[in-house]
Amino acid sequence: MLSYSISIPEKPILRNRGGSFTFIVSPKLQICNTGGGGERERGIRSDPIRLGFLFSQTVPSFVTQRAIKLKSFLCMAGQESGAVLQFAPFQSSVDEGFWHRLSSLKLNKLGIDDSPISITGFYAPCSHSQVSNHLTLLAESLPPEPSEQSSTPPISRGNRNRCSVPGILYNTNTLESFHALDKQSLLKAEAEKIWNDIHSGRAEEDCSVLSRFLLISFADLKKWSFHYWFAFPALVLDPPATLVDLKPASQWFSLEEAESVSAACNEWRNSSSTADVPFFLVSIASNSRATIRHLKDWEACQEDGHKLLFGFYDPCHLPKNPGWPLRNFLVLIYSRWNIKKVQFLCYRENRGFADLGLSLVGEAQISAPQEWRDELHVPNVVGWELNRGKKVYRCISLAKSMDPTRLAISAADLNLKLMRWRALPSLNLNILSTMKCLLLGAGTLGCQVARMLMAWGVRKITLLDNGKVAMSNPLRQSLYTLDDCLNGGEFKALAAVNSLKRIFPAVEAEGVVMAIPMPGHPVPSQEEESVLDDCRCLCELIESHDAVFLLTDTRESRWLPTLLCANANKMTITAALGFDSFLVMRHGAGPLSSTIDNRAEAMNALSADMSKFSPTDSDGGQRLGCYFCNDVVAPVDSTSNRTLDQQCTVTRPGLAPIASALAVELLVGILHHPHGIFAEGDIANSSSNGINEQPLGILPHQIRGSLAQFSQMTLVGHSSNSCTACCDTVVSEYRKRGMDFILQAINHPTYLEDLTGLTELMKSASSFKLDWDNDTDADDDDCVEI
Repeated sequence: MLSYSISIPEKPILRNRGGSFTFIVSPKLQICNTGGGGERERGIRSDPIRLGFLFSQTVPSFVTQRAIKLKSFLCMAGQESGAVLQFAPFQSSVDEGFWHRLSSLKLNKLGIDDSPISITGFYAPCSHSQVSNHLTLLAESLPPEPSEQSSTPPISRGNRNRCSVPGILYNTNTLESFHALDKQSLLKAEAEKIWNDIHSGRAEEDCSVLSRFLLISFADLKKWSFHYWFAFPALVLDPPATLVDLKPASQWFSLEEAESVSAACNEWRNSSSTADVPFFLVSIASNSRATIRHLKDWEACQEDGHKLLFGFYDPCHLPKNPGWPLRNFLVLIYSRWNIKKVQFLCYRENRGFADLGLSLVGEAQISAPQEWRDELHVPNVVGWELNRGKKVYRCISLAKSMDPTRLAISAADLNLKLMRWRALPSLNLNILSTMKCLLLGAGTLGCQVARMLMAWGVRKITLLDNGKVAMSNPLRQSLYTLDDCLNGGEFKALAAVNSLKRIFPAVEAEGVVMAIPMPGHPVPSQEEESVLDDCRCLCELIESHDAVFLLTDTRESRWLPTLLCANANKMTITAALGFDSFLVMRHGAGPLSSTIDNRAEAMNALSADMSKFSPTDSDGGQRLGCYFCNDVVAPVDSTSNRTLDQQCTVTRPGLAPIASALAVELLVGILHHPHGIFAEGDIANSSSNGINEQPLGILPHQIRGSLAQFSQMTLVGHSSNSCTACCDTVVSEYRKRGMDFILQAINHPTYLEDLTGLTELMKSASSFKLDWDNDTDADDDDCVEI
């Protein structure tokens, strides 16, 4: 058996550290160990020692006379009648949905705004003898995003398993800011709120404010890791409350009282109006009948003269310690009602019903200095949650637990959502994610455009091509590898789709193996039905998509898609490559969808015919042209009788990525322009651009670039009344005759020129003569610039 002999100075030094008093005493401590045979082993320590006594412990009664002075000192510190009342700390639990919701809120609404956010935590009484309940954060703990406010119901009240507790969240933008937060000041600020709520009477109306909590965090959205730290502010009683008695409630009450208290508690918990009210009064009449009332009914309870207990939902399961919510409850009881001897009920449950064997009833003695009566005097505060016994933050990573596809989606959207924080708040990601894009051609341009679309958040992509992957393709066409070339090669459209899904599993990609019917490529009668089926399929694809990219490598393969897009008024982007030059352009609206009146006056003179190619008409409102509007001949066969270098797409390797990127940027510009497909063409560096410039910048009609000069220019080309693809005459004829018109255009090279008047125009041009005046005239005003 151990016995202690302690030499104590006249004035021992006291240090209060959280849960224990530490005394620095004199350098003599004699420890005696009496063994089983009565022999005594003695040891003398001559170094200064520190003796720590937990609040729940008492000083040993067998200390020497000098040690009695130590016991007297403890009495002055608040243990006159027994042990200092010790509370079990609150514990936190954060559902994964909370972090996902916080990430979404940060990206979509908050951006770099690090203002504090009001949140809601939930807890319930302990319901298991071995496990305490935690304060839990769920997805609905955070405020709804703007898009959800109309559809998200408010947090429901009356849920017996979820008592709502108000909290505040400080989410920083950097890890350094998280570490630099003044944690004690933040905790003190929340303690002041609790203190003010107590003195103002608000805590009696809404007792949940007594359990306010604080959460600081940093969300690393690139790694999906979250640093966080909870605090449950508790006002410190000074001196601390002394525990007079604490025992199971079943031992405290008489049998009749126990039955009545259990029934009253169950009724309180089963009522939707009180189930989530965590603090209450238990009034027991002389006839053992118990009634549970709100805190605001305190004065009425005093008039009754009944036995009164102060009850609270206790999340703690420990048999000798009440839970953390009692701390601020005692402060309220003392500060508001000046009660110094408090009987309290730690309410706990089993299977949804009151369990008085698990619940505790205790009695505590409270004393506090006079300044506590002053509302301006805020007591000291504690409450930062410990992590494995240490005052350090916690860190959780969700990357490993997340589905890889979901993680890829979040990572892919991250850069786009970050654009909205500072650079481009008006960026509409919803319209991009729902856009359906059809890519005609899965070669050098098609591969690059598909990847650029995915980078902008486009998730629905269809690629159409009838070619196979050749050995020369993978180096320039970024979606293919050597494996796609083996055994005769995979179809490009299908191989490209597989590659897109490997890159980003969430993409909704589809491949269509089909040739595009072309003018100048006559169709044998036995193949007419097959070609017409292809025409109908292409028409259906264009109708079912929002935007179409013309990325084929021949001019005539762009004619039918251009006609069908003009007829359906689809957003259409063309990209075409030369050896060291490129053209990227957006087609104007279809002729039958525009409100602009393209009047055609009867003109017999050549000047009238030439006006069809003027950049603007008389009222300045002509629509933008298509890829064929500047041509004076119909598209014909350009693939026959070509040498090897003409059969291959011979371009400088850097050209396709540049043109592809510009093509996708044009589409994004159209989607964010208030006039959409009807937007006028802007010219770079034009003085008029500043007036109507959009957040993404200008929206040109055509971009022509040259790698030889490392130059780029923007041009505007208005529609032509003699265009073989988009003029009113051609579109009207297609609507009237349908597939018969297309078949005639394919089989008869001059049909389109005859229909649009290009044949007559060329005849007029060949007969037109110009008379040149070579005489020098001093009067420059007679000169005319052509």
